[in-house]
Amino acid sequence: MKSFWQRLFALTKKEWRQLLRDPSSMAVGLVLPIILIFIFGTGLSLDLGLTNIAVVNQSPGKVTTAIVQGFKGSKYLNPIEVKSMHEAERLLLEQKVKGIVNFPDDFSSTFAQGKGHIQVIVHGVEIVSAKSLQRYILQSAQISLEQLGLGKSAGGIAVPRMWFNAANSSTWYFIPGLIVVVMTIVGAFLTALVIAREWERGTLEMLFSTPARPSEILLSKVIPYFIVGMGGLFLCLLFSYFFFEVPMVGSLAIIIGSSVLYLLTALGLGLLISALLKNQFLASQACILISFLPCVLLSGFVFDLRNVPDAIAVISYALPATYFMELIRGSFLSGDDPAMVVKDWLILLGYAVLFFIIVKVNLKKTLEK
Repeated sequence: MKSFWQRLFALTKKEWRQLLRDPSSMAVGLVLPIILIFIFGTGLSLDLGLTNIAVVNQSPGKVTTAIVQGFKGSKYLNPIEVKSMHEAERLLLEQKVKGIVNFPDDFSSTFAQGKGHIQVIVHGVEIVSAKSLQRYILQSAQISLEQLGLGKSAGGIAVPRMWFNAANSSTWYFIPGLIVVVMTIVGAFLTALVIAREWERGTLEMLFSTPARPSEILLSKVIPYFIVGMGGLFLCLLFSYFFFEVPMVGSLAIIIGSSVLYLLTALGLGLLISALLKNQFLASQACILISFLPCVLLSGFVFDLRNVPDAIAVISYALPATYFMELIRGSFLSGDDPAMVVKDWLILLGYAVLFFIIVKVNLKKTLEK
């Protein structure tokens, strides 16, 4: 047992020194997470900014005036009053406005009977922005009516409310998911490239000729990149909490535990790719196709998996990243669900064990040759 620890320490020390001498690896592990979190946190947003809307008031009165004034006081809406629907439609077609609010000529009379409705038309090409605009228009109108003491007479006007993302911010949605992307890059992509490089240079075969066992070689490859991956995780946590002010409703211990399990899974996948391909170019392409792109497109990072076709959902739920995404977003925004945590932890642990077993078997076969 003593010799095991001695060999593991020596091999890990060698790997760590090799990692420190490779600026590109350290940049990917520690600098890239910072760059990504700033790009996604500041540059990628589904939030609605100040948006022009055309207002057609065919029934001037106390209520409609109050609603229009409410639009003017909103930081999301910039109302442009026009005289007819024809003019409003022209502005919408020219994309000078993104929506139309039309008060029908019978609005005042029907509103007095509790049946008043406002026609809201939004430009539906950008569906996410269109839904947000519609929601802000309805919410602003409802607030104006409540200020007049007429909230109960709003008819079909609803008040949308957001649970677990009180700021209604897409940054709060993207930043936790970005941790999954960073763990994938550091764990799978970086590991596969570095070890594939050793295959090409022949240094890995030199290790096979030493008394070191396959398990010791395997662990020495994992430990340095595990440390770098955890460093990237803590950088993401610090920037998300202190810079972007994303709330952490759940337990920090659950977040770290989930990240450890997923990082081990990603490291195992990277080792598996490099062990099977033994070529940097092929390993990089395989990592992009097998880990990075599925993590971004199919794990729920951008798209809600409940809205994808069944065939795509089957692929999505076969990915380890999907379960880590579920864990990390839940821990940040809605709190910890013990049943979900246990289920996802077991799945990630199963993937990690499976990948490392396959890699170890492959190393044994290499030694036998």
